[in-house]
Amino acid sequence: MQQHQVKSVLKLRRLGIDTYKEAVIYMREDCAVCRAEGFEVQARVKVSLNGASLTATLNMVNSDILKQGEAGLSKYAFEKLGAREGDEIHVSHPPAVHSLSFVRSKIYGNALSDHQIRTIIEDIVAGHYSDIHISSFLTACAGGRLNREEIVSLTRAMVDSGDRLDWGRELVVDKHCVGGLPGNRTTPIVVAIVAAYGLTMPKTSSRAITSPAGTADTMEVLAPVDLDVPQMRRVVEQEGGCVVWGGSVSLSPADDLLIRVEKALDLDSEGQLVASVLSKKIAAGSSHVLIDMPVGPTAKVRSMAMAEELTTYLEATGSTMGTGVRVHISDGSQPVGRGIGPALEARDLVAVLKNDKDAPEDLKKRSLDLAGHILEFSPDVKNGQGRTLAMTILEDGRAWKKFQAICEAQGGMRDIPKGQYSYAVPAKRAGFVRGIDNRSISRLAKLAGAPADHVAGVDLHAPVGTRVDVGQPLFTVYAGSPGELDYALSYLEEKQDIIDITEGNEE
Repeated sequence: MQQHQVKSVLKLRRLGIDTYKEAVIYMREDCAVCRAEGFEVQARVKVSLNGASLTATLNMVNSDILKQGEAGLSKYAFEKLGAREGDEIHVSHPPAVHSLSFVRSKIYGNALSDHQIRTIIEDIVAGHYSDIHISSFLTACAGGRLNREEIVSLTRAMVDSGDRLDWGRELVVDKHCVGGLPGNRTTPIVVAIVAAYGLTMPKTSSRAITSPAGTADTMEVLAPVDLDVPQMRRVVEQEGGCVVWGGSVSLSPADDLLIRVEKALDLDSEGQLVASVLSKKIAAGSSHVLIDMPVGPTAKVRSMAMAEELTTYLEATGSTMGTGVRVHISDGSQPVGRGIGPALEARDLVAVLKNDKDAPEDLKKRSLDLAGHILEFSPDVKNGQGRTLAMTILEDGRAWKKFQAICEAQGGMRDIPKGQYSYAVPAKRAGFVRGIDNRSISRLAKLAGAPADHVAGVDLHAPVGTRVDVGQPLFTVYAGSPGELDYALSYLEEKQDIIDITEGNEE
């Protein structure tokens, strides 16, 4: 066995290929090791270096980018192994991944035990699953195929997959929005209000999965969000709150790996959503969590029946895990604020915090509603008094002052950039705006380049109920380049019903 491994030695070349969190090995098509081991394209290969190992997906190279006796690794695999160019790696067949039989069982409709779910998550975090395996697991669990016990098991396994913070306090609050509502960037405003009152709110936020901006994407416009745990702890101990990217603190590494594949699938299933949300909140040390659940015909949650089902799962799972969960069902019929995309949403939330007279009133109202509910987690705030208290903290300037302090503590507040290229889309007929398709206008913002390009997105000028004339701008599309702007606008040629205008009097 030892002699066989010696024959399977290859020298590492750094190719500079970024696959995000997917481990990939690159080997020549005519590599002697490939022939000897019988490796084929997309094979799973065990890569070992200095006592460490990982399982990588094999990609073949048929050019001189690699010489005989050389292999390349993706950036993620390089970092995972702590490798350096010129290191000698051993490649071999990986051990069988027995938990894949559990995934196959789930595909055929069988319930998974706590042990089976835990083993699957452990194998995913260990890198034993390819993206194809992960997508199979996610798909098998989608469409309401996880029961309540499975959701609790999945949440617990995801919490246990990483670190868990302890703030040394009985009351640590957090919030999360289920999503599907463009521009609903209430979190930074809520954190500022709650922290200004004196509660502890260590907010870890996601980047976009299926939307034009996640909270972390928008917050990154204003301040650094890639903080590690010691940096996050310093900010929270200094200011009482933070808004950082959850992926940089590795509190639920399994969730980060699942989200990466969910994003490619454009999939966000109910059971996975519950486990994803609560695993990160619990891992962040939260004792009480408020869930904002917008409900609307083109939101992520489209009916009250679905909202009630999700509420049951969230509250029951939280209770089992020892975390107080409260769900706030809100209006999801149209986008919130005016901006859709990181920089435009940052502009809106800053306007609310600064009490600008032209700040989006709906964003302000939602933020106060949510902040009020969170403040009522405190034993010092009576039910029904939270919103009034939140309004006082916002309007007297304490929230804006606290937000600036949080930004400075995270690395310094930044100016908000603006897209250089734009196009105002006019109304083709007069009437009242009766509806806005959340999903379509989100897609338009994504086609313009959001969230990767912070300046890209859509700026709404005519919310539901607005009276418009022919030629009046309905919204403006922003992009970072002429090509991206043209690409986004081409979508409008096939999707012309993003904004529904009813002729005549307002209904």
